[in-house]
Amino acid sequence: MHADGRDARYRLPDDFELRDSVRTVRQLGGRVIRTFVITCRPEPAPAFMFAVGGEHVVPNEAALRAAIAPHYKQVHTVVLPDGEAHKDWQTLNLIFDALLSKGCDRKTVLFALGGGVIGDMTGFAAASYMRGVPFVQVPTTLLSQVDSSVGGKTAINHPLGKNMIGAFYQPVRVVCDLNTLTTLPPRELSAGLSEVIKYGPIADMAFLDWIEANIDALMAQDPAALAHAVKRSCEIKAWVVGQDEREAGLRAILNFGHTFGHAIEAGLGFGVWLHGEAVGCGMVMAAELSLRLGKVDAAFVARLRALIGRAGLPVRGPVIDAADNAGHYIEHMRLDKKAVGGDIQFVVIDGPGKASVCGAPDAMVRDVINACCA
Repeated sequence: MHADGRDARYRLPDDFELRDSVRTVRQLGGRVIRTFVITCRPEPAPAFMFAVGGEHVVPNEAALRAAIAPHYKQVHTVVLPDGEAHKDWQTLNLIFDALLSKGCDRKTVLFALGGGVIGDMTGFAAASYMRGVPFVQVPTTLLSQVDSSVGGKTAINHPLGKNMIGAFYQPVRVVCDLNTLTTLPPRELSAGLSEVIKYGPIADMAFLDWIEANIDALMAQDPAALAHAVKRSCEIKAWVVGQDEREAGLRAILNFGHTFGHAIEAGLGFGVWLHGEAVGCGMVMAAELSLRLGKVDAAFVARLRALIGRAGLPVRGPVIDAADNAGHYIEHMRLDKKAVGGDIQFVVIDGPGKASVCGAPDAMVRDVINACCA
């Protein structure tokens, strides 16, 4: 155990570096703020730089472009429509069209400037273009800084399921500029907090205690609170990914709340609920399933539900099919990537601070959905 009571297991592996880098921040716009830099693998000698950004980060794209242009022979940009509704083949091809039209070679470095959707698509493009070119994550939302930018998962959606087409492909670097979080609307901030909250029940109850004590500061975008939340979240995720990069076992616990949450997103239509909103509600449903499996008590479920609600997230699932709501949820969940032979696998809380993956009877899952939906 650490002196502050944290579990020493959840530490960064040796090939990850997490540090404050004022130098990097000054290069990215002349402001002295706190930035975390995670170095995942050696950075290549670049020839072309290609910045991929979402529609809402154009001002940041200009600062990034100006800062790093002197280090590249050519600098190009492409601005994509943002949001889950555009995380598809058509949008992905806009990146490939731009790369090919500019004659970009294998030494091209892609920079993903934006939230989780931009990062996922840019990473998948990098994994695929000329069978693999390096890329750098520059996440600008809380959700992408604490979750999607770290770990090397890249993907696009299919109409039948979320993130069903993609690759494991690590960025060479992740740069989290905390100043970008001050531009987030309240709904996006809350969506990011869902991915912060999840790390407590699955891995670090001391962190959950801290989140509960500091949720008002986080909602108010207090810089010190956000810095700790991002750093601790990245530490936990980096440790898990370091043990199981391709999700053969342990990494699956990071999907706590996601099996139910992905069903909500697919059932409503991608983009109706933000990913973090669906995950927040999905965690309530997964905690309720954990209770019915005898793994946690009702007080734990109530505690988690209350915290998710305080974060401004929904705690009741939507009705996605009035005729057979539970059946429609289950139909989507059978397409979940953790499913084995059509049997749904759920991440459940196996006692506070621990998680495991298991199946559950359809009748029990139906009861959970019926109990947790509006």
